[in-house]
Amino acid sequence: MDDITKRITDIHERIKTALDISKTERELEQARLNFLTRNAGLAQLLAQLKEFSAEQKRIIGPLLNNVRDQVFSLYEERKKQIQNERHAREQKRSELFDVTAYQPGVSYGSLHPYTIVGQKIEDVFTSMGYTIADGPELEDEWHNFDALNVPAHHPARDMQDTLWLTLPQKLMRTHTSNVQIRVMQERKPPLAVISSGRAYRYEATDATHDYMFMQTEALLVAENISVANLLATIKVLLQAIFDRSDLNIRVRPSYFPFVEPGMEVDMQCVFCTDGCSVCKYTKFIEMAGVGMVHPNVLTACGLDPKKYNGFAFGFGLTRLVMLRYGINDIRLLSSGNLEFLTQF
Repeated sequence: MDDITKRITDIHERIKTALDISKTERELEQARLNFLTRNAGLAQLLAQLKEFSAEQKRIIGPLLNNVRDQVFSLYEERKKQIQNERHAREQKRSELFDVTAYQPGVSYGSLHPYTIVGQKIEDVFTSMGYTIADGPELEDEWHNFDALNVPAHHPARDMQDTLWLTLPQKLMRTHTSNVQIRVMQERKPPLAVISSGRAYRYEATDATHDYMFMQTEALLVAENISVANLLATIKVLLQAIFDRSDLNIRVRPSYFPFVEPGMEVDMQCVFCTDGCSVCKYTKFIEMAGVGMVHPNVLTACGLDPKKYNGFAFGFGLTRLVMLRYGINDIRLLSSGNLEFLTQF
């Protein structure tokens, strides 16, 4: 007898709590389904009355009926309260609406071309299982040069290329490859990451150069990675960005300290078929520096070059954007000119 009385008291408190904490009509309806339907706990207790003796029914029956009447009354009160609160909010919003605040000709925002192309690149790579990584723009010499097998006498360290800071051994990163170094230090292969962001060079600004530009780099490190994997990945990326399934690439040998072998990838000109001023009448446009990750780079990051290998490549995101949309002046991308930006 005490047990059933305790159960009735317990379910009464649970129902009251569920109704009290319901803030919306959806939450209230869920509380009703949980406690006040034919299959809920209260109804099951009522159904068990037939199992008790006549004397127990005289005590438990009124108690259950009283609880049922109370909770259904609470439910209806809470329902009206929530409805009234919703109506009050809607009324307040309608009172605050000012029809005179509308201004014709208001300019609406749009995505920057960097964002559009960057999202496309991320979609392509994440569909292939890559993850997105990020790193600092203010970097130290080791992550920006030493770990990438750039020797101390390399001209890239000179002032005409690198923005050195007055802080000891600090500089503004000259590429996003520093992110790849940090990823290889922190994680174990297989690694498949892309990184995009600002890079800085000590250059005069004109229509085709800027001291700050956007770059996108990819890194794949695992076992038995080949040049074929590298070139297939680049081709898929370029075809997706320029919406051309027939887009071809060509490869030329080149030198970069952090890859071996190193190559440069040219893309079939998207503006012509017989040569134009953009491709300098060669029918191909230089696009990226690519190659297989140099064993010295893997060693610097604590990876065994006898077990792992991989590829890395870097695209100038700024260059991709300018080619994708036919932009002829790099300064437009950072100008904040609404007439230019609203085209995208």
